[in-house]
Amino acid sequence: MKKILSVVIIAFILSCSIKQKAADGKPGEDGGKQLVEKQEVNLQSTNRTIVEAITEEAIKKSMEYLASDELGGRATGSEGIEKAAVFIEDYFKANNIKPYFETYRDHFEFKNRRSSNPDEVIKGFNVIGFIEGNDPKLKNEFIILGGHYDHIGMGKEVNGDKIANGANDDASGTIAAMEFGKYFAKSKTNKRSILITLYSAEEMGLKGSGHLAERLKSQGLDAYTMINFEMIGVPRAADKSMAYMSGYKRSNFAETLNKYAGKEVVGFFSKAKEMNLFMRSDNFPFYKELNIPAHAISTFDFTNFDYYHHVDDEASQMDYKHMANFMNSMIPALEGMMNAPTKEVVLNDE
Repeated sequence: MKKILSVVIIAFILSCSIKQKAADGKPGEDGGKQLVEKQEVNLQSTNRTIVEAITEEAIKKSMEYLASDELGGRATGSEGIEKAAVFIEDYFKANNIKPYFETYRDHFEFKNRRSSNPDEVIKGFNVIGFIEGNDPKLKNEFIILGGHYDHIGMGKEVNGDKIANGANDDASGTIAAMEFGKYFAKSKTNKRSILITLYSAEEMGLKGSGHLAERLKSQGLDAYTMINFEMIGVPRAADKSMAYMSGYKRSNFAETLNKYAGKEVVGFFSKAKEMNLFMRSDNFPFYKELNIPAHAISTFDFTNFDYYHHVDDEASQMDYKHMANFMNSMIPALEGMMNAPTKEVVLNDE
C-alpha cells in the first residue's frame, strides 16, 4: 500500500512539474505535446470567435482615420473624401473583398443646387465591394449592405474647430458595412452574394445611393434586400431595443432579423415615421428603384447624442464596446436571412 501511495505521489509531483514548465513556456517532451494538443482543441472549439469576431480595436482603428481632421469632414468633391475612398479601397483589397464593377468606384456627376452657383457640377463616386455567395443558385440573389462615407465638411466653429468629422454620421455606419464585408469574405458563410456599398453625396440629397440604385436596376440585378447602417456609434437607453429600423412596418425585415439573432436587435421607433426617416437616408432609393425591402438601421434616436452635424461629432465620442456588440449581434441575423432557402423578407401593404 505504501509503495502504491509513493508511486501516486511521485506521479502527481511529476505531473505538476510538467504543467508548471508548460505554463512557463518550457515544457518537457510529453508535457509540451499535451499542451499543444489541448491548445489545438481549444482553438478548434472557439475558432469562429477568435478568427472572425468584430473587435472594438478594429472599429476604433478605422474610426480614428475616417473621422480624423486629415480628412477635413469628408465633403463630396473634396480632397478628404478622396482619402477616405482610398482607405476603403485598401481595406477591401486587404480583406479579399472584390470590386463589383471594373474598379471599386462607381462614378457620377450632379449639379449642386445648394451652392451659390446652381450650375456647379460636383463629381462623386461610391465605393462598391463584392462577396460572392457560396450556393450555386442563391448566389445570383444579392443582399446590399451600405452606409454613406461622406459628411458635411465644415461646420459652425466651436473653440476654434471648424471640421465636422462625422464620426457617428456616418463613419460609424460605413465601418459597420466594412466590418461585415470583412467577416463574410473571411468566413464564406453567405449563400447569397453581398454588395458592400458606401455612398458619397448623401448629405447633398442621396445622390450617390440614388445613382447606384438606378444603375443596378438598369443592369437587372436580382436584389433581395438592402440594409443601410446610419449612425450606430452610440447606444440607446437600457430600456429600449439595441437599434431601430426606419419604415418598420413596411416589411417583416425586423421580425426576420430578430428571429435569427435570437433577441430583439432591431426594434420600433415611434418617431421614425413622424420624422420621415425612411425617405431621408440611403435605403430609400433602393426601395424606390428596385421595389425591395430596404431600411436604415440606427442606434441614434435624437435623444442619445448631442452632436448631429456638429464639429464635436468626433471619434472620441463613439462607444466602441456598443458598436462591437451591435455588429456581432447582427452577424447571426444577417447570416440567417441571407442563407434562408427562400426570400422570406417581403414588403407589406401599408
